[in-house]
Amino acid sequence: MVQAADSIALSVTAESWPIRGSFTISRGSKTQADVVLVELSIGGKTGRGEAVPYARYGETMEGVIAEIEALRPRLAAGLDRLGLQTVLAPGAARNAVDLAFWDLESKQAGHRHWELIGASEPQPVVTAYTLSLDTVENMAKAAAANAERPLLKLKLAGPDDMARVAAVREQAPHARIIVDANEGWSAADYARLAPQLAVLGVEMIEQPLPAGDDQALAGMRRPVPVCADESCHDTATLAALKGCYDMVNIKLDKTGGLTEALRLKAAAQAEGFGIMVGCMLATSLAMAPAVILAQGVPVVDLDGPLLLAEDRAPPLRIDDSLVSPPEAALWG
Repeated sequence: MVQAADSIALSVTAESWPIRGSFTISRGSKTQADVVLVELSIGGKTGRGEAVPYARYGETMEGVIAEIEALRPRLAAGLDRLGLQTVLAPGAARNAVDLAFWDLESKQAGHRHWELIGASEPQPVVTAYTLSLDTVENMAKAAAANAERPLLKLKLAGPDDMARVAAVREQAPHARIIVDANEGWSAADYARLAPQLAVLGVEMIEQPLPAGDDQALAGMRRPVPVCADESCHDTATLAALKGCYDMVNIKLDKTGGLTEALRLKAAAQAEGFGIMVGCMLATSLAMAPAVILAQGVPVVDLDGPLLLAEDRAPPLRIDDSLVSPPEAALWG
C-alpha cells in the first residue's frame, strides 16, 4: 500500500488518441480512442492509470471524470487501493484510480508490480490482432495483410458472417482464429453457425448473445467454446455464467482495476472456466498492467496500441504480435 505522510495529489485528464482508419463492431464505428488518464502523486513519486469509459455500460467521459474527482476528500483522508474497492463500483473510474495506485506503490517501494504480489517476472505474451467488422472483401484484404500473425480476432454480427470467416481463413490459412459477435447473434444463430465455424478451425466465439440471454446457452451443444465478455464484469457476476460459458474475458475496465481482475482470474480458474484477457481500445498505458494478468492465459487480446495511429512514449514493445512486459517508465 502507498506509504503516505501527506495527502495524495490527484490529476484527471481526458485524452483522445487517433485510430488508424476506423474501428467497427456490431454497435458502431469510431475513429479515436477516448481515454481518462489519472495521476496520483506524493513525495515526488507519481503513479498513472488509464481507463476507457464505455457507453455500453452507461459510462461517459464526463461521468467517469466526475466519479474520480469526487474522490479528492477521501484521498486527502488517506484512501488507499484496498479501500478504493469499497468506495467505487467496478468500471472505468475505479480502474484508472486502481492502476494509478499500483503504479505509485511500485515507485514508492522501488519494486516492479509483479514483485508486489510475489509473482514471477512476467514473460512476453502473444496477442490477438483484431480485424474490424467490414465487408467480406475488405476483411479478406485485412486478413491477407496480417496472415503471418499467429492469432486473428474477427469482429462479426451480420448475415455475411460465415462468408467473412471463410474469406479470412482462405487468406490466413495458418493463423489461429477467434471471433467476437459483440452480442449480435441469437441462440438460433449460434446453433446454426457454430458447427460451420468449427469446420473452419475457429477456436472460440466471444459473447454471441446479448448479456442477459445467457441461459439460452445452458445445456446447448457448443462445438466451439463460448466466452463471456459483456456478461462477465467482476467476481460477483461469475456464478450466473456456470454452465452457459466455457471461458470468461477479463478486462480491467470491467473489473475496475487489476486488484479485482486478479481475484476474478483466480475464482474463474477455480470454477473451471478458461481465461481470456482482453482490452478496450486504448494506449500502451492501459495494456501494460494487463500483461501481468495475461501470464499463463491461453487467449490474450491486448492489441489496442497496434490499432492506434499514435501511442504513448515509451510504448509497450510489441514485435509483430509478441507483447513484452512494460518498462518501469511506462507503468509499474
